[in-house]
Amino acid sequence: MRGMTEQSSHVPWILIILCLGSLLTTVTWYWLDDVEFSKLPCPKKGPGKLSDICKGCRSRLRRKCNGFDTAIITQENTRIGTKLVYDGDEKKTLKVTREIFHVFAKEHPFETKRLDKCALVGNGGILTDSRCGKSIDSAKFVLRCNLPPLKSDYQEHVGVKTDLVTANPSILLKKYGSLMNRRRPFVESLQSYGNALLVLPAFSYSFNTDVSLRAAYTIEDSGSPAQPVFFNPGYLRNLSIFWRTEGLKPRRLSTGFIMTSLALEICDNVELYGFWPFGNHPYELYPLSNHYYDDMKVSPMHAMPAEFNILLRLHSEGVLKLHLGNC
Repeated sequence: MRGMTEQSSHVPWILIILCLGSLLTTVTWYWLDDVEFSKLPCPKKGPGKLSDICKGCRSRLRRKCNGFDTAIITQENTRIGTKLVYDGDEKKTLKVTREIFHVFAKEHPFETKRLDKCALVGNGGILTDSRCGKSIDSAKFVLRCNLPPLKSDYQEHVGVKTDLVTANPSILLKKYGSLMNRRRPFVESLQSYGNALLVLPAFSYSFNTDVSLRAAYTIEDSGSPAQPVFFNPGYLRNLSIFWRTEGLKPRRLSTGFIMTSLALEICDNVELYGFWPFGNHPYELYPLSNHYYDDMKVSPMHAMPAEFNILLRLHSEGVLKLHLGNC
């Protein structure tokens, strides 16, 4: 009985801590945005209407990283014999052989120099019951991260349109056994994305290379319409350096933050969905799962709250638009 009394006495303190955390987050928004708590500021829309700070951010990204031309390896920007330096382990390199070269995209993967409106969809639990599917699918170009499920249960909230989707090799390892045995489940999972670009970080670490190449070969052999392409390690390295100069110093940038950076280069208007790295809803304060489809923990290599702080500032300055409420 005494043990039960002592245990129950701790409950109010837990509630107090949770409330203080939520209050601190809210006050932080107010300080950053200078608006009423319940609503994020509306960013300026349309090319040519960004603030000087926003223009500076975009132009510096293009100048320092040049993602439009270099983010994806192609046969034009990476020739046979090129020595690729792994961006996650600069002590290791890989010489581009003729066999590897033929897997590279033959031409530039993006249709035009600039896209009008892009929707970048993260996988945060904040998308659950958001009803943002139609808004996402209305974008000219939709980017998604790490092969998220788009089955009918989620369609109303996350949409189905996909022009680009990333695939972390750890997913290929855990869900598809590194593609060492049966590969049909992997091919079938790609059907949700149609002929979207499938971006693989094959040259971030040496242990990513073989499984990423197997993914590309599997897609080719199966006749899948998906288009496998590879992140350029030089671009990822320059991107990491760029954000370090801005004060962001994680062990690794998250996929979502990398894709945000690329979208800022190739899109006039960038809208983000599913980017919320905290355990409670920002408005209703009810608990959220880590992802809209599961509660798997985020890698400690990423600095998600620090990245979100930058995204929130970019939203306040009109560089991009964060969707945190229901649509």
